[in-house]
Amino acid sequence: MSGILVLAIGAIFVNNVILSRFLGICPLLGVSKKTENALGMSYALIFVVVFSALLSYGFYWLVLAPLHLEYLALTSFILIIAAFVQFVEMFLKKYMVGLYKALGIYLPLITTNCIVLLVALDNVSLGFNFLEMLVYSIAVPLGYMMIIVIFSVIRTRVDGNHKLPTPFRGNAIALILAALMALAFVGFGGLV
Repeated sequence: MSGILVLAIGAIFVNNVILSRFLGICPLLGVSKKTENALGMSYALIFVVVFSALLSYGFYWLVLAPLHLEYLALTSFILIIAAFVQFVEMFLKKYMVGLYKALGIYLPLITTNCIVLLVALDNVSLGFNFLEMLVYSIAVPLGYMMIIVIFSVIRTRVDGNHKLPTPFRGNAIALILAALMALAFVGFGGLV
């Protein structure tokens, strides 16, 4: 059981996909201007990552591996992810119009978000069993959520500062903030 806890802590804090692998930077910069949008994007990402990982994992071990078609993993995972993102987009468009409009172009970008594909591929390539796959598939987007929400709170305060020099406004200060957060999270390196 301690291995599962180490896997979760490692995925959330130590090997956070945004701060250690620099994946998902586009939504981080685009959606983090408001905390509500960051939370909405995070919930959508958690849903897509978990369910696409479950389907991808099952499809790989029940169909591709027995038929020795492992080379089709990348293509099949991309199709599964695209289908889930379309489902989430249709759901938000119908039931959460405000969030759908706030996320804008960033919602379809979940399809091409490297984090979703990374989790599906890691589950297979790292040889996780079902429980490890499930924990990893939940922990990675939770780590993403933690970073994007903290980042949005900091960014809201910094963007409201009118004393900030003009060259540092916008994405410039956002990238500096992301670098400082990555530096701060290096301290978690000895945790696991």
